[in-house]
Amino acid sequence: MVKETILLVDDEVKIILVLKAYLEKAGYRVITARDGREALGKAASESPDLILLDLMLPVLSGEEVCQRLRKDSRVPIIMLTAKVDAGDRVEGLGLGADDYIVKPFSPQEVLARIKAVLRRSRNDGGRLADILTFSGGVLVVDTLRHEVWHRGGKLRLTPTEFKILSAMARAPGRVFSREQLTEIVHGYDYEGFERTIDAHIKNLRQKLEGGGQDVSYIQTVYGTGYRFAGE
Repeated sequence: MVKETILLVDDEVKIILVLKAYLEKAGYRVITARDGREALGKAASESPDLILLDLMLPVLSGEEVCQRLRKDSRVPIIMLTAKVDAGDRVEGLGLGADDYIVKPFSPQEVLARIKAVLRRSRNDGGRLADILTFSGGVLVVDTLRHEVWHRGGKLRLTPTEFKILSAMARAPGRVFSREQLTEIVHGYDYEGFERTIDAHIKNLRQKLEGGGQDVSYIQTVYGTGYRFAGE
């Protein structure tokens, strides 16, 4: 059986030694890099199945490495960082990372996150769909944590609004009828009034579009329903 390859990128020798030993014991092939430039080279030459990427790197930062990788690769990326602010985490996710681990962490936690991310990647054909980003990270829909971030700020959505947005954001460009959105929110046996979806859409637009000054993410398809116009 071919071992899955993990690219571990960190400039702290102790972290590299501990995680490399632990992950190899768990059955992974581990390659390492100590700076951003080396990380890009190893990613290109080794084609890892997952990258553990520290943010605070010499030569090229982890953020820049992530941005460059995301131009032509969907390899799962888990960021490692000492930053604890929620805004920093969202910025990392907005750049294209698939998960975010704050230092200090245990090897057991890292292993658990790796297994979860790789499992989701396999189930979705190699492209993670749990964290959806649009407009270059301006809008982030985290379907695991049920959080939506816009321009670095967390939006206060109702459970119904989140269900509608996450369903539509998973299929940009697809037209959803009011009936389909009602079923998503309430289930197939719901006998209420479909037009209540219009009110939820109106509220979502107000929260997403910044008082009309931002991009229109949810478009009306007259006579049919709505679609999400994410990039």
